[in-house]
Amino acid sequence: MGKIAIQLYSVREHTSKDFLGTLRKLGEMGYEAVQFAGFFDTPAEELKQVMDQAGLVAAGSHMPFASLTGDQLESSLAYNRTIGNNLIICPILPDEYRQDEGAYYRAAEELNEIGRRCKENGFTFAYHNHDMEFFDLGNGKRGFDILFEETDREYVKMELDCYWATHAGVDPLQTIKSYDDLVVSLHIKDMTIENGEKRSIEIGKGTLDIKTLWQTGENVGVNWYVIEQEQFDGDPLASAKENVVNLKELIKS
Repeated sequence: MGKIAIQLYSVREHTSKDFLGTLRKLGEMGYEAVQFAGFFDTPAEELKQVMDQAGLVAAGSHMPFASLTGDQLESSLAYNRTIGNNLIICPILPDEYRQDEGAYYRAAEELNEIGRRCKENGFTFAYHNHDMEFFDLGNGKRGFDILFEETDREYVKMELDCYWATHAGVDPLQTIKSYDDLVVSLHIKDMTIENGEKRSIEIGKGTLDIKTLWQTGENVGVNWYVIEQEQFDGDPLASAKENVVNLKELIKS
């Protein structure tokens, strides 16, 4: 059974001011794991100590593309190894790798090489989508298709952001089924429409079929269900608490 985590970008207002204190609060809320979106210059050993105290494990790290290439990859992996994280995720491609079809082919080559080096060092590497990967590049080709058709399944796995897929008009359930065991992690956030604009909202208040997403993920062996929220009406920490409570209730029912 996959485990529940929170993508720390959701509480960035708090982590930017008190990174370690925020981790402790998330542990008290009932989160099993956190997915990182920056480390705020925290020594790896200190971070691991606080994670252990808070009862948290790592559910992956979103690492800037530049930190995954050349000599920087080695230090990135060393840091993640120390904190007990074995899932490295590219959260978004630089602009130059998503301009057109050719750019996505070049991106696939780069991701494949990063994934190969990660695997050789005992890590899993995955790519996280937004909506732009699903835009038609012409001839019916999408960046999403290129990235996962042109990379080795052993080297590049998928963290499917179900919200952004839905935002782009793509059925995340069908995507999970189509890519099957390639999907190692799901970003779970709900969606509502306000004043004609799509936005994220607390789990259970929107239109995504979260329970079926969970069940479909379980069918293909997803490891992590990562709660994320990007827009808020109140305190992001309050939303984080509401999200984990609501998700646990949904999957029990």
